[in-house]
Amino acid sequence: MRIFDLIRMGLRNLTRRKARTLLTVIGVIIGTVSIVVMISVGIGMNESFEASVMENGSMTIINVSSENWEENEDGQWTSTTQKLDGEALEKIRAIEHVKGVTPIINNWSMGLFSGKYQGWGNFMIMDMDCYEDFGYPALEDGTYPNKETSKDTVYFGAQAQQNEFYYWDGRRSKTKTIDFDRDKVEIKFQEYQINPRKKEYTIKLKNIGKIAQSPSGYSEADWSIFMDIDMYKEHYTKYANTLKIDDRKKALASLEKYERIMINVDNMNYVSDVQDEIEKMGYKSTSDMQYIEPMKETAEMLELVLGAIGAVAMLVSAINIANTMIMSIYERTKEIGIMKVLGCKVGDVRKLFLFEAGIIGLIGGIVGIGLSYVASWALNTYGGQIFESLMSGSLGVAEGSQFSVIPFWLPFFAAFFGMSVGVLSGFFPALRATKISAIEAMKSE
Repeated sequence: MRIFDLIRMGLRNLTRRKARTLLTVIGVIIGTVSIVVMISVGIGMNESFEASVMENGSMTIINVSSENWEENEDGQWTSTTQKLDGEALEKIRAIEHVKGVTPIINNWSMGLFSGKYQGWGNFMIMDMDCYEDFGYPALEDGTYPNKETSKDTVYFGAQAQQNEFYYWDGRRSKTKTIDFDRDKVEIKFQEYQINPRKKEYTIKLKNIGKIAQSPSGYSEADWSIFMDIDMYKEHYTKYANTLKIDDRKKALASLEKYERIMINVDNMNYVSDVQDEIEKMGYKSTSDMQYIEPMKETAEMLELVLGAIGAVAMLVSAINIANTMIMSIYERTKEIGIMKVLGCKVGDVRKLFLFEAGIIGLIGGIVGIGLSYVASWALNTYGGQIFESLMSGSLGVAEGSQFSVIPFWLPFFAAFFGMSVGVLSGFFPALRATKISAIEAMKSE
């Protein structure tokens, strides 16, 4: 039998019982939609998780804070103080797979002044040689700051470049727009009262670097003003010399105490190992990788649920295809006998029924793919609150995330899968058809 005759006969047989064929195809459609949506939701959630983590920081960064907060069994938060100094810094630096490490000092008492007008900023003191290691954006000219270029430079994040300065004259607040490139701007330390016999110490800003906006807009660098720690210690020591003796001792002692130590690991696969080593040293640490596990558990749970639905749907559709083909064989027993008497090979009979089963699976798969895109659009448009509630307790959902993502390869996989289910479901009925005796078939009514 020629291939074209086989195709024409198979299509004619499928259209002979339109209602039964349609119901069987609908079963395959439901199974295909379930499978495609399951996979697309898994992909979408993983991408959302990664985007969410990257918005909040790199997955290779570990933070050790001097004030560590932990939740106890009763759900209450308690804090413990950790001594972070040069000794702790060197111990952490010696851990294997640590790529970069820097102490962090946030001095909230530093103010920006232009004459009598004052502005505020979050000063982040760190080792500028490590700046690039932590994924912060480059300067507006595309270069990254380092210790050599940071000797007399202060770097402003994109959202830290606030040029509205204020002055209170005793009756009302006055504002002034400051041009950092033209106006004289100074930094003053305001932590302690100045010794009346000393002159107030200020840092005159000679060079100002401007950091570009991060892609997410939520980077720590966006709202921070960076200063190299060696530059800070030099100026802070001079400031301390203008204080009274008791305050001077406190100020100088604070230079060796860090609020935070930030670590960058050379590979995200070693973050947990580095955290374990830090734990052995007696320090508690945090990282965004800690949130990945519950995220994966949530994704796996949803994939299992959707997978079970998809598997059941595909199993039912496979049974429907097998049932349809078996019923077709009973109805066409005499036709099968005639084909054999006329000289059709056994293989041609088997191919005919496999072709019909495969076509049912292929049509159901193609229609199911189209409906899967509709379901994916509906999930992305209206499923935001549902997914956010399912992912509560994790980092959350990145802004603009898609909960269902259908990659280019998935439609081809779904079409092939649907046709394969049809062929496999029709194999045994086709095998049964080949075993029918031609003489007995001709006797049937």
